[in-house]
Amino acid sequence: MTSKGAGMAKGAMVKVEGLRKNYGTVEAVRGVSLEVQRGEVVVIIGPSGCGKSTFLRCINLLEEPSAGSLQVLDRRIEFGPKNSIPRGRDLARFRAGIGMVFQQFDLFPHKTVLDNVTAGPVIVKKMAKAAAEPIARDLLAKVGLAGFTARYPRELSGGQQQRVAIARAMAMQPEIMLFDEVTSALDPELVGEVLDVMKQLAADGTTMIVVTHEMSFAHDVADRIVVMDAGQVVEQGEADEVLLRPKNARTAQFLSRFHGTREAKSNKD
Repeated sequence: MTSKGAGMAKGAMVKVEGLRKNYGTVEAVRGVSLEVQRGEVVVIIGPSGCGKSTFLRCINLLEEPSAGSLQVLDRRIEFGPKNSIPRGRDLARFRAGIGMVFQQFDLFPHKTVLDNVTAGPVIVKKMAKAAAEPIARDLLAKVGLAGFTARYPRELSGGQQQRVAIARAMAMQPEIMLFDEVTSALDPELVGEVLDVMKQLAADGTTMIVVTHEMSFAHDVADRIVVMDAGQVVEQGEADEVLLRPKNARTAQFLSRFHGTREAKSNKD
């Protein structure tokens, strides 16, 4: 598991209490509470359709929760009857501290790799392009794409495009990074290059909440694993505890599908 520095500043970066998200009569997220500390890597796992991605999108307010509360950094938001969700510029300021990378890369096809990464700082933060470009070049070097600045998305593999998307999110200098199944749309041989970048971010002390089905990555990188099922948190704990010795029957059933991984094998011992 990636080790975080013992002297790292502590403090809750994200605090979620009783969060619910309804779509009509369907409860996608059912009273989830979660606290994430500075520098912590929290990995959320669970069967498809269990509410993982919806919950993650609620943290960034891409989905508006139906009830509960959310605190990100120093901003607390209530949902439901006491709704205090930010709008307009206030919402943009709230999101400025949260980077998010999605399953689909969503790069600007008409912009070069360098311009894709500088777009956020220039457009949203009103940073001069001359100031944004060195930051973008450093980030592209960090994700292994230093020689690709003049290329266009169509000239890149899926793994390369996803690494550009990570660099683009980091260019906004977020306090927290959210990753939503970022390898699920990639060919298997390209998954490793994206996970390696995420492992380096974790080693650098980046606060991360990751939704994934990559169990080996979860085992190696997570400080804590949260298991969701049917919109609820059914189990959470350290990686070895959850993946190798699950206490919840639904967790054990979910992990049993990953035959051939060390987690599934250990779970059956």
